[in-house]
Parts: sequence; C-alpha cells; structure tokens
Amino acid sequence: MGIRFDSVTVAYGNTVVLDALDLTVEPGEVMALLGPSGSGKTTALRAVAGFVRPASGRVFLGDRDVTDLPPYRRGIGMVVQQYALFPHMRVEDNVAFGLKARKVARGEIRQRVAEALDMTGMAAYARRHPRELSGGQQQRVAIARALAVRPDVLLLDEPLSALDARLRSGMLAELARLHRELPDVSILYVTHDQVEALTLADRIAVMDRARLQACGTPQELYRAPANEFTASFVGNANLLPVTVGSGGVVFGGIELKMDTAGAVAGAGATLCIRPHLIGLGDGPNRLTGTVGDIQWRGATHRLSVEVAGHVVTADVRELTDPPANGAEVTLHFAPGDASLLPAGVGHD
Repeated sequence: MGIRFDSVTVAYGNTVVLDALDLTVEPGEVMALLGPSGSGKTTALRAVAGFVRPASGRVFLGDRDVTDLPPYRRGIGMVVQQYALFPHMRVEDNVAFGLKARKVARGEIRQRVAEALDMTGMAAYARRHPRELSGGQQQRVAIARALAVRPDVLLLDEPLSALDARLRSGMLAELARLHRELPDVSILYVTHDQVEALTLADRIAVMDRARLQACGTPQELYRAPANEFTASFVGNANLLPVTVGSGGVVFGGIELKMDTAGAVAGAGATLCIRPHLIGLGDGPNRLTGTVGDIQWRGATHRLSVEVAGHVVTADVRELTDPPANGAEVTLHFAPGDASLLPAGVGHD
C-alpha cells in the first residue's frame, strides 16, 4: 500500500508549516523526508498518521482517502523519536498493546508478539521492563510494537536520533534488514541526517521551509541536485557563482570546461562540485589559490583553499607532506564531475 499527498497544506493560525505537498510513496518503497528543523517533514508524517488535520488537500493510503479518519482506523505502525514505551509494562506487553487495542484474539496476540520480537532480535528480553534495556534495545521494542499490528505503512519519526553513533550505525543495518524481510511495507522515514537517508531510502524527498525542494533517488540527488539547497543538504558541496560561457563557465575570471547544455550564454549560474571529486595538483579545470585551513581526517586531508574570493573545499587522499596554511596550491576537477545549477534558487 502506497502513500499519496495530494496538495496537502497544514497551517497553525496564519503560519503555514506544510505548503501544498504533492508526493507519492510507492507500495513497498522507503521514502525519506530529509530536511532541517522546521522544514515540514514531521508535519507531513503526522498528517499521514492522522495527528494533524490538513487545512487543504487530501491524504491517501493506497486508494483510500484517510484524511478524515482517526489514527486508529488507518492501519499504520509508527515509531517516534523517544520510543514512547510504557515503563510499567514488560517488553511483551508493550509489543502487545496495539493488538489488544484492536481486540485481536489472545492466541494470535501471543503469536504476533513472538514473531515481532524475533524479527527485531528481542525475543530473549520479552519479560524485561524498558528500564532494564539499553537505548538501542528500547528502539527495537518500539519497532516490534509497530510491526506486530502488521501495518501496510510504517512511519518512522527520527527513530535513531537519541542513539550514539555506534548504535545508530547498527540500527541502520537492522532497519535495512527488516525492510528486506518486509518488502511489501511502505516506509516513510523522517530524518535530518543525510547518512540515514542515503543509507536506507529508495528515494529522498528534500524539505525546506514547509516546501518540497526535490525528490529522487539518493544517487540522483547527490550527482545531479536540482538546486543549491538540495546540493548542500544531500552531501557536502562547493557552490560557486559562475557565468555561462560557450562550452563552459567562467568563475572569477577563470574559464572552466563543462557541459552547459540548456543554459543560456551570459547568464549567472551556480557551479556544484563535490569535495571528493577535486584533486590536488595539475589537471583539467585548474583552480589556483591559497590554503586557508587543512584538516587531517584519517584516510583523507580536507583542504580549504581561497580561490577568487571564495573558499573551495577539497577532500584528497592522505598527504605525506601536506601544504602549510598560506601556501599556494593548484586544484583540479574533471568537466564531467561538475554540475550546473540555477543561481540562487532552492532556499527562497
């Protein structure tokens, strides 16, 4: 069962927090809603759950218009940021809670609880209370509770944000595994963490200031972002103001070769180039500047180089003899590694 937002707008008084969202999550797809705080992503998820009512537009689950249905009649599972486990209940009773509310037969409840706990690796902890569990284990119980009702749609609202980096990495792998085991469940995953979105999602919807900025596969958004905001929020990016020329662009008086198909000669635009695609030394599309900062990052050095009044960031393989701050260096990038964006859009 898929999810469809049909021009959904949510407002609190005169403040629009979700602006005419049109978005479709295909059956069995993982869609990440990615954006900063206040971008509208959690509001979109709550509109699907039935916790907020759109001022206009409709929400569909499959072919059903659920806009006017209460949450308990929508047939969804949901995991929130702080897990919301009942502290006085054992793990098995927390997982059974939704099933009991739906008046599922007692024998079936036992079976479904056992299945959900086994799927999330928590079967050995069924008799424990939440206070006896780690944060990662509590998160698994919350997911088991959501899965026990066998939802067609699973909503995840920043479920990993309370975990440390090591636990977060492990739970990302677990969520990916769960999705492989439940290929028919559509998942809407809210996060502000680009790594989570890039790791889990089939597609990413980038949100900012209550609006949908772009939607595509992680590869599409990373390699060919639609606008400056998407380029800067999905991975790191150098965004440099250029003028479109014939067969390339001009940046600070420097002519650079690249594909300018569809761009108007003489118009302003933004050059987008990822730091890891910039090399140190001679090569095509050379940029000469002064090192302002250099950071060792284990396998790489990150160079911040001032070129024509702008800082260009390059992530290069670890250097045995890195340049000093203030040294003049030459950077280069291949024409096919850069993309051209409309100037100044995406964060209006």
